[in-house]
Amino acid sequence: MNELLINLNDTYSKYIQIYHFIRSLIEDGQLEENTALPSIRQLAKQLGVSRNTTLTAYEQLLAEGYIRSEPKKGYYVEPVEESITGLDRKVSSAELHIPDHPRPLIDFRIGSVDGQAFPLQKWRKCTNTIMLQPYIYTYGHYQGEPELRMQIAQYLLQSRGIRTSMDQLIVGSGTQQLLLHLSILLKINGYDSLAVEDPGYDGARTLFHMQGLQTEPVQVTFRGINISELKRCKSRIAYVTPSHQFPTGAVLPAAERYQLLKWAEERQGYIIEDDYDSEFRYRHQPIPALASLQQGAQVIYLGTFSKGFLPSIRLSYMILPPVLMEQYARMFTFVEQSASVIHQQTMAYFMEQGYWSSHVRKMRAIYRRKMQVLVNALQESFGKQMRIIGSHSGLYILVELQQSGHENELIRQALHHGVQVYPTSRYYSLSEVDRKPTVQLGFSNLTIEQIGVGVQLLKEAWGRV
Repeated sequence: MNELLINLNDTYSKYIQIYHFIRSLIEDGQLEENTALPSIRQLAKQLGVSRNTTLTAYEQLLAEGYIRSEPKKGYYVEPVEESITGLDRKVSSAELHIPDHPRPLIDFRIGSVDGQAFPLQKWRKCTNTIMLQPYIYTYGHYQGEPELRMQIAQYLLQSRGIRTSMDQLIVGSGTQQLLLHLSILLKINGYDSLAVEDPGYDGARTLFHMQGLQTEPVQVTFRGINISELKRCKSRIAYVTPSHQFPTGAVLPAAERYQLLKWAEERQGYIIEDDYDSEFRYRHQPIPALASLQQGAQVIYLGTFSKGFLPSIRLSYMILPPVLMEQYARMFTFVEQSASVIHQQTMAYFMEQGYWSSHVRKMRAIYRRKMQVLVNALQESFGKQMRIIGSHSGLYILVELQQSGHENELIRQALHHGVQVYPTSRYYSLSEVDRKPTVQLGFSNLTIEQIGVGVQLLKEAWGRV
């Protein structure tokens, strides 16, 4: 087929109209199985649209199984079930209803990883080895498997400069689960409030509230948590993300880090250091952890495998100071371990074989490339209309549009054009303040091509806001 006669209008995004038109022809049986479709270039020229527009439409049809792509040949119609093609009443393309909010084609979500780069064969090999061991039939150690805790201790010394022993480490099924146990410890020690970054990780803040702990929001500047404001708080505990502040990406400088340690010592309190994605810095080496700067510092350290490896294996870890560790041992000895023994032992073996270190190096290079592509595409598309925040580390960025409005309008317009972006207002403790509309874009699960298409669609969406 050389031509597709499609009458486009300005009511909906053009790629959505092309997608629905071709889909309706396939479902109606007007485009039969194995029919060749026009090339992306041909269709774009015929309709007077960009190649990205036709590519986006074809990718959605590919994803839903309506067409297939044959290398160096083109796109072809796939067979469709009779239950679809045999409808009693055919629906014409003119009558086809296009929803105001179609399913997003490009999802800039955070909290996911690059599935194509996951070392599946190595992980399967390690799992097969572990499945032959007798300990998989037990509940496991309440602190976590000794083999994994030993590997984590060695890794933290090499990568973060933290000197600890496996006896001070606790493994859990996610950071929030560890924070839940920690909240219980803090309450029995008389701590009833915590200072938290504002903006900051809402998952931790919500969990603290659930446990009956009050939170005192402390403003975050471009350098991280405001130490001067922290000193005015009554709390003796501070929950911080100093190496990559969530969500702004700020890095707390060395001078402020020592001030933070001194603050905890003077208050006879603790710093909860959430080091959630320290592996992914793209301009410099990882910043030394607070827990590495001073021997015996009052720091509770949290880390996770969710960002660097795989969220679904649910493995995180925590280092407790000696006093709290003694209390933890007394209180939680009879609480069953929530993290899978199989996953713990597999990760321990994965690290022992050297696979973890090579995986981190590989993913750092992949994510650095994706970050560069995303930032460059946004700068080219929006220029001074947009400020990009946090582009030197991590798996996401914030984009602040230099215009009036609200983030909800940006999100709505993006979704209307087939792109899902995410709000930042949820990260603020305080009531609404006067700030420019800002949204969060994750990129870890997207390909380079998808990032380019996503930015192009955002340009179309936000050019009308």
